[in-house]
Amino acid sequence: MPTHQFRYLKFFIIVLVLYLNCELVSCLGEIIYAINAGGESHVDTDGIHYRRDPLHGRIGTASDYGKQLIIGRVPRTDQIIYQTERYHSATFGYEIPVNKDGDYVLVLKFCEVYFSSPGMKVFDVTLNGVHTIISDLDIFAKVGKGVAYDEYIAFTIKGNKMIINKEESEHDGKIRVEFIKGYRDNPKINAIYVARGSLSDIPQLPSLASEEKEEEEEEVTQEKKATNIRYPSGPRMPNPYETEDSSTMLPIFIAIGAFLPLLFCLCRL
Repeated sequence: MPTHQFRYLKFFIIVLVLYLNCELVSCLGEIIYAINAGGESHVDTDGIHYRRDPLHGRIGTASDYGKQLIIGRVPRTDQIIYQTERYHSATFGYEIPVNKDGDYVLVLKFCEVYFSSPGMKVFDVTLNGVHTIISDLDIFAKVGKGVAYDEYIAFTIKGNKMIINKEESEHDGKIRVEFIKGYRDNPKINAIYVARGSLSDIPQLPSLASEEKEEEEEEVTQEKKATNIRYPSGPRMPNPYETEDSSTMLPIFIAIGAFLPLLFCLCRL
């Protein structure tokens, strides 16, 4: 093969690999940090590689209590991200290295796996101790129990500044996301990742409306299947035309029985 053709082939292969890889991770851009809080490493359906929780055995409590639930809004293979969590009886957080200028998105993944009513677990989330990025988060009030819920926080790094919603703070090469202990139970987190890019680059959970619509359609389908099955309420009634009506023949049999002795006597005379 001539050299120039080999170069073209090599270039084509590189482009093809990059394209397929982009399709695999939904063109997320650079994932600079991803952890499965309270759990082990996992690669999700978008190609994001979540590392094992770095706070393992150090701060707070790791829990897999959610494994007894089927988590709504996510594929079955990704439910493990929302079934494991880390919570703490005090404020806790994670330090994430972000040392390049640009636009970023912090994705926080939550799921209520324990409480069955609102107002039981409520807490705030801050960034760098300055920006309150989530206030009075009540996961159950947002989506209910056993349903995935994500928060998306866009921010920009520019020199030694971090900018969120036009609000600036000092930046020293890392960000610290903290889950603030309040008066109603303990703060928690199920998973975290940071991607370089904008909100439009981030895959988001399906809306609750579409999830409810799918459930309703499934229920209607099941009801239709049930109505198509006929269950008899009792033993089958006999067909009156299939059997003879012996009651109509009884008088005839009696008359014949009475006539035969009379005929015998007449013949003896």
